[in-house]
Amino acid sequence: MTAATTEPTEKTGARTAEAAELIGSARERIDALDDRIIGLVQERMAVSAVIQQERIASGGRRVNLSREMEILATYRDALGKPGTALAMTLLELCRGRI
Repeated sequence: MTAATTEPTEKTGARTAEAAELIGSARERIDALDDRIIGLVQERMAVSAVIQQERIASGGRRVNLSREMEILATYRDALGKPGTALAMTLLELCRGRI
């Protein structure tokens, strides 16, 4: 095997150049999706900060537990048990400190 034929396996775990190309393209797509997801999470954090700031300014609490329960249920219903863990992570990120 030459260096050119072993490279696909080393980079992607694939055993053929065709599979390595497909995996490489799919990974590029995943990287692009991750960039978008991170951007959306950052946007969600900013919007959440506005909501918290207004709630506190009006005499309310920083966190609205009933709303958080709705969010947890939405993610659980859409993604199953792992969705609940994802929602908890998002809520933790978005609670922030003002």
